[in-house]
Amino acid sequence: MNTITTCHDTMRLAEQLIAKPSVTPDDAGCLDLIADALNPLGFVCEFMDSGPDTFRVRNLWAKRAGTSGQTLAFAGHTDVVPTGPLTQWDSDPFTPTHRDGKLFGRGASDMKTSLAAMVVAVQEFLTANPQPALGIAFLLTSDEEGPALDGTVVVCKALQGRGDAPQFCIVGEPTSVQQTGDMIKNGRRGTMSGKLTVKGVQGHIAYPHLADNPIHRLAPALAELVSIRWDEGNAFFPPTSWQVSNIHAGTGASNVIPGDCVVDFNFRFCTESTPESLQQRLTDVLDKQGLQYDLKWTIGGLPFLTTPGSLVRAIQQAITDETGLTTELSTTGGTSDGRFIAQICPQVIEFGPPNATIHKVNEHVALSDIAPLKAIYRRTLEHLNAGLSA
Repeated sequence: MNTITTCHDTMRLAEQLIAKPSVTPDDAGCLDLIADALNPLGFVCEFMDSGPDTFRVRNLWAKRAGTSGQTLAFAGHTDVVPTGPLTQWDSDPFTPTHRDGKLFGRGASDMKTSLAAMVVAVQEFLTANPQPALGIAFLLTSDEEGPALDGTVVVCKALQGRGDAPQFCIVGEPTSVQQTGDMIKNGRRGTMSGKLTVKGVQGHIAYPHLADNPIHRLAPALAELVSIRWDEGNAFFPPTSWQVSNIHAGTGASNVIPGDCVVDFNFRFCTESTPESLQQRLTDVLDKQGLQYDLKWTIGGLPFLTTPGSLVRAIQQAITDETGLTTELSTTGGTSDGRFIAQICPQVIEFGPPNATIHKVNEHVALSDIAPLKAIYRRTLEHLNAGLSA
């Protein structure tokens, strides 16, 4: 198939998606546009909207069954982060614009070009394979950049409940670094945050014996926590990290010992640790130091890992076939909806275009990255389908 033609199809759909101002959680009609493209291909499109009227989230589960009973789901999000000051953009963020061999617009890299490439890749694959062994699905949401409470997690629970979970999943997050194909994510670290309130006794700073300074109480425990080696990581993950993001105390007056001190912190943890083990080790330090405290935990996501298997091999081969690159497997970076999908799907990876401009002013994707992205998705389908047909 002509590269210029297929690149044009992908780019045109990406431009249509970018033109919709889908700032989280507003889908702005993106999912309707994708469903309209999938319906003629034989997909059954099911909307699973969720959340209150003030924060309504749109979710789409679209599936086309194959003859093998095995399904690959393309997953992603239509919502984008806010643009920031429009005066800092060189062109309107929701008017797709070409400059210097790049496509500019909010969501160009994260991740509307990926969504367009997935749809066109599936169109091409089904044209050549009208009755494939591999089933194909789309799991899409407008709540990935926001709280992520009514998006992918809701669809995953529904699919698990009715026994309709996919066996493979590609999340279209922008994972590449220099060029499309140089890196995929085969896992992500977990994230767990804590809010620690160390209690003291407020008083006049000139009479410290009549008060109890919680900042002073905290200091030895904080020093010990900073020095802890939580785990050693493994072949796929770096060691677990503990970082303080904020410490605040006091009334604003320079002569008042505060009555409490609040510390916000976060673990980014690998598969060598569990939330329970990290919580226990941290509270052991607080208790050893004799602190009086309250502690609230929020688990944002568990770590997941897809070890090299049929999906990793299929996309590695697809990348090599299309670009000649030997891709790097990585688990670095933040969280994604892969953390939810991995709870119901045994093989989950993330793959998309370069991520240098995501969430930035003048977000863009190079035009030269669009056709390879689509072709890699299509070739991955072909390799998986061939394995199931053998």
